Amino acid sequence: MTRYEVIIIGGGPGGLTAGLYTSRAGLKTLLVERGIFGGQIVNALRVENYPGFPQGISGSELGTLMYQQATKYGLESLSAEVTCLKVGQSYSIVTTDGNFEAGTIIIAAGSNYRKLDVPGEEKLLGHGVSYCATCDGFLFRGREVAVVGGGDTAITDALELSQHAAKVYVIHRRDQLRAKQVLQNEAFAQPKLKFIWDSVVEEVTGQEIVSGLKLRNVKTGEASSLRLLGVFVAVGLEPNSECFADMVDLDETGQIMTDESMATSAPGIFAVGDIRRNSARQVASAVGDGATAAASALRYIQERS
Repeated sequence: MTRYEVIIIGGGPGGLTAGLYTSRAGLKTLLVERGIFGGQIVNALRVENYPGFPQGISGSELGTLMYQQATKYGLESLSAEVTCLKVGQSYSIVTTDGNFEAGTIIIAAGSNYRKLDVPGEEKLLGHGVSYCATCDGFLFRGREVAVVGGGDTAITDALELSQHAAKVYVIHRRDQLRAKQVLQNEAFAQPKLKFIWDSVVEEVTGQEIVSGLKLRNVKTGEASSLRLLGVFVAVGLEPNSECFADMVDLDETGQIMTDESMATSAPGIFAVGDIRRNSARQVASAVGDGATAAASALRYIQERS
């Protein structure tokens, strides 16, 4: 079994930043990513809120640059899925490409956006379908869009989009919102927001780009349609924390509990980015988490050497 000083699980901005810092500090580090290095940000057509890129940058390019910079300093990377995390005298991970061991683990496995699982959603992702209003809202200046959901994230997204779009439809399967009252008050006072109650999306329509939605009223069964150019799905996140549940403390939503140093309840295990509780779920905050976790991991190793 190959041994490392640090193993990082997840290759998004948080994981890549942690790998950059640990490898520059001279720690033998392995980063394991099951999908695309760069994480979910690679799906963003344009990122305009990351410092250092005043003209914006595509998500795929930003992810590529982060990966190139991290591996420049000796970070090793592996495309595989972590299926198990075990504890002995040190930690070992089981992946689809072999087993590895380290005294320190940084979990940067992120989360997945809950999807509507309707026709057209996957096909038009990045072409009018988005899961991040902060990332993509500016693309819809002066246009009509929809937000699907009724919680805090959905209403926050709708209010964000109202700064750009001509009209924002809020589609919710119930007849009242679940968002905090202060957000509801602000939303109901925003004239650009139009609420469509007791309704679900049946299909996202369009060929090359989104052209509309097909809806169904859950109480009456009545079908309807909307013509618009963008749909933002905000029906929740599912943290990829299942295989760590026996090792670290999770909150009621499955997110990993950490302190300000990114330390979890297990000694030598840290968590960063979307998978941890109270994450801001932004590239910049994930990068900060990664740098903090790397510094904490280095300190942890030094204290035990």
